[in-house]
Amino acid sequence: MTTTEEIYHLYQQHPVISTDTRSIAPGSLFFALKGDKFDANTFAEKAIEAGAAYAIIDNPEYAKGDKFLLVEDVLTSLQDLARHHRKQLTIPVIGLTGTNGKTTTKELINAVLSQKFNTLATKGNLNNHIGVPLTILTIDSSHEMAVIEMGANHQKEIALLCSIAQPSHGMITNVGKAHLEGFGGVEGVKIGKGELYDFLNEDASRVAFINSDDNTLQEMQKTRSLQNVVYYGKTINNDNLVTGKLLENAPLLSFKWNDKKSSSYNVKSQLTGSYNLDNILAAVCIGTFFGLDSDEINAGIEGYQPKNNRSQIMQTASNTLICDFYNANPSSMFVAIENMDKVKADRKVVILGDMFEMGPESAVEHTAVIQKALAANVDERIFIGKDFSSQQTEVDNSNLINATFYLTAEDAIIGLKENPIKNATVLIKGSRGMALERLVELL
Repeated sequence: MTTTEEIYHLYQQHPVISTDTRSIAPGSLFFALKGDKFDANTFAEKAIEAGAAYAIIDNPEYAKGDKFLLVEDVLTSLQDLARHHRKQLTIPVIGLTGTNGKTTTKELINAVLSQKFNTLATKGNLNNHIGVPLTILTIDSSHEMAVIEMGANHQKEIALLCSIAQPSHGMITNVGKAHLEGFGGVEGVKIGKGELYDFLNEDASRVAFINSDDNTLQEMQKTRSLQNVVYYGKTINNDNLVTGKLLENAPLLSFKWNDKKSSSYNVKSQLTGSYNLDNILAAVCIGTFFGLDSDEINAGIEGYQPKNNRSQIMQTASNTLICDFYNANPSSMFVAIENMDKVKADRKVVILGDMFEMGPESAVEHTAVIQKALAANVDERIFIGKDFSSQQTEVDNSNLINATFYLTAEDAIIGLKENPIKNATVLIKGSRGMALERLVELL
């Protein structure tokens, strides 16, 4: 069997990893990963033919010569290689997890830090047991800092990702109701996300950045007695490295922040959603901690343009759209609805799609979101999906004013064609599997 050290020696000569034969980089190392519906061992020869220098496989049947390296398990080999590479690095690595806001916060931190440092950050949401090692293996000698996003849908996953990324600094954005089925409820989410704090607490030199306004995070750090904590938040106190205040949400956010010297700075962002102030302040805090000046920090925040349908403003001929349909869970639904409650607009509409992976909590959580939307200061509410539709009878009919339920997105498309929405600010939010981007062209 080929050892990690032997593969690492080859990686130093061929520092590009490929996992898909449709996009083989010449001279790369091809890792033949298995999926639910495929076994990439069967594509190893094709990868070599397409230009890969070596293929790492775990089925001896496909070893066709010296360029085929046999290991016990390809995924484990990839993770071990990344773990070995990380041990060679001396740069700060910021590990980031949380229920909501991970990707936006990661992008904001990267936007700020890149004003001064050559940073590498997780691309998109490559934040799982495959994405994290692939990201670590793209760090080279030119990088001065890395921001690694870590996602999870069950316990022990963050612990695994920490063992690979080995963050020197870390933060949890928040802990809420998501992947309840895999985590086994909210307490399970807390345990799973807390695995990042557990890792940071193993070494006194590791730093945790914590939102001082978040009671759950405060409780989690106190139970562990974290040794090295840097605080940020909205409530003025002596513990915060930076403190911020929302100035305007119309619908783009303007805010003010102060540092320990009581210097004050006003900044206009390209983000919508008052809940994003916490994500912005995290980036301001981390930038301040790493020695960036206020001009560099503010330039990073002001220059960040949200994308990938996360808190993204889109102007159409008829409406202003708040596109936030990359994903959804009860926690993110609540803050998105609360944000719409506060947004200044003549007419407001919320379009909400089903939340996935809720397990036995699905009925209760979908009912709670319906009730939250019905109580919000908006003009029209549209609910899409079988989970929302099945809970319609659980809500007092007298409250279902200006509320429409569609069983499927296809039904909603027909409904929107028959009853178009015009001159409104429209929130579109739902789980990725609902594919609510199909509604955009009708709005």
